[in-house]
Amino acid sequence: MLKRPLALAAGLVFSCCAVLTQAAETLRVSAIPDEAPTELLRKFKPLGQYLHKQLDMEVKFVPVSDYPAVVEALASDKLDLAWLGGFTFVQVHLKDPSATPLVQREQDAKFTSKFITADPNVKSLADLKGKTFAFGSVSSTSGSLMPRYFMLKNDNIKPETYFSRVAYSGAHDATVAWVQAGKADAGVLNASVWQKLVDAGKVDTDKVKVFATTPTYYDYNWTVRGNMDAGLKAKIKQAFLDLDPANPEHKAILDLQAASRFIETSPDNYKGTEEAAREAGLLK
Repeated sequence: MLKRPLALAAGLVFSCCAVLTQAAETLRVSAIPDEAPTELLRKFKPLGQYLHKQLDMEVKFVPVSDYPAVVEALASDKLDLAWLGGFTFVQVHLKDPSATPLVQREQDAKFTSKFITADPNVKSLADLKGKTFAFGSVSSTSGSLMPRYFMLKNDNIKPETYFSRVAYSGAHDATVAWVQAGKADAGVLNASVWQKLVDAGKVDTDKVKVFATTPTYYDYNWTVRGNMDAGLKAKIKQAFLDLDPANPEHKAILDLQAASRFIETSPDNYKGTEEAAREAGLLK
């Protein structure tokens, strides 16, 4: 898997005041690197400022190099809050059963992945036998685990034997770039990033097309470390639930998160993800 360079070596601390009163705590926040580091920071900045106001705490974004780094940091209390995919949440929860998923975007309760290609002759997975294929990160729920699970379950396709070569781009936007450039005959990525790239004009839809979509599954959530104070945990959860699309400032934050609103979630929502991971041999 290719590791993408970090845009910043240090975290960013957000404050809405010119003079900061020293906070008793700093909320250390991170996210799985499923997009370019600069994009993750751009998306987080207004959310970090909002959380600073709501919680009356410093909020520090801590960039990481890869998916396992987020899992290890949250499970070992080096992070307080992290944006995880379904699979990375399962990995954290197995290391720390008290780690709590607080909220997810409304769409994360019915998430999908998109199979894409630039080959006009590819109409279905059946047309890809013997061709090259790109996943995102090996730890990605929507860019690897669930598409792999559905390929095996619904089409009896084992990628390593069905395709001539399987590669991991490391991130959803990188998968699109690979397919568009011809580095892979096809690939798969999450539906939200695909739509964002299309809307931003960052993918040539005359060349790259979606030819299949997975069934729905639970995906992303905001998870806190297990030993967090219950009061702070409740305040963080309520801050996300209070984001109101009718409020222009809140809508700007939600838009950057590709969210219509945030809703409550629970560990039970990810039992199917754990089952898929075990069937795929990704959990022992």
